[in-house]
Amino acid sequence: MSGYIVKRLIAMVPVLFGLTVIVFTIMALIPGDPALAILGSYGTAENIAKLNRDLGLDKPLIQQYLIWLGNLLSGDLGRSYTLNRPVLDEVLERFHATLILAGVSLVLCSLFGLLAGIVSAVRQFGWADRVITFLVLIGISMPSFWLGLLLILGFAVNLKWLPASGMYAIYGGGDIADLLSHLLLPSVTLAVVATGVIARLTRASMLEVLRQDYIRTARAKGVSERRVIYRHAFKAALVSVIPVIGIQAGLVLGGAVYIETVFQWPGIGRMLVKAISTRDILLVQGGVLVVAASYVVFNLIADVVQHLLDPRLKS
Repeated sequence: MSGYIVKRLIAMVPVLFGLTVIVFTIMALIPGDPALAILGSYGTAENIAKLNRDLGLDKPLIQQYLIWLGNLLSGDLGRSYTLNRPVLDEVLERFHATLILAGVSLVLCSLFGLLAGIVSAVRQFGWADRVITFLVLIGISMPSFWLGLLLILGFAVNLKWLPASGMYAIYGGGDIADLLSHLLLPSVTLAVVATGVIARLTRASMLEVLRQDYIRTARAKGVSERRVIYRHAFKAALVSVIPVIGIQAGLVLGGAVYIETVFQWPGIGRMLVKAISTRDILLVQGGVLVVAASYVVFNLIADVVQHLLDPRLKS
């Protein structure tokens, strides 16, 4: 098993290198002059040229990339122009809030997606299957930002049950109850689409497993239906679902960008929106790179878990 993990870690190296190239290239292709965006009304030709020299933006793109990559390998993501603080410190501080939101959303979509898929498969063509399929299709088709606005309108504005934005109350609060109350709406919003995807795949995998000969044999031997479903069928179906959960983990993390903007959640997504609007290149590069690298890591974890669960992969 350790050999497999080492191989996967080695395979991640070119992927991460490719990410650095893509992130840097995309930022270089964004129109506009970062120096002009920073200086604003003070952006005279002389001041712009001086700031470009100070930031190293007057050098060729390849040289800029090599300098940035060298600093990156040493753990230095640069310094934010607008915040005047190290990019790494800002990204890690914001990433903590994003991980809380994405982690809770991933737990919700995994639990409800797996449960809905199991019930839908066991009750195939029944009323429960039809209701779940209908709700799943609505959830997958509904834009997350629009659902977030509806939840804010319903539960925060009209019913006044939950706060509409932020991570903690402005005055007072600060405890776990305050965090959970602010976390409920954005985490549910972020989890809806992933829940539908996981539910559909779980249903399909369960139906395929339930048609296998060894399931019919277990039932013929008098094994209880609950044991057949959860001990045999679900365990086998889970092997196919785990990689998708890993993919959804990355998508949930990436989807936090606009959900954090809707709910004013102080995470890395909201930071990126502000950094892009101010053309803070180093901050955007650092934030996007951390999110993309996390996506790769989540997929690695999913592959390792699948390798542990599936005996066929161990041979």
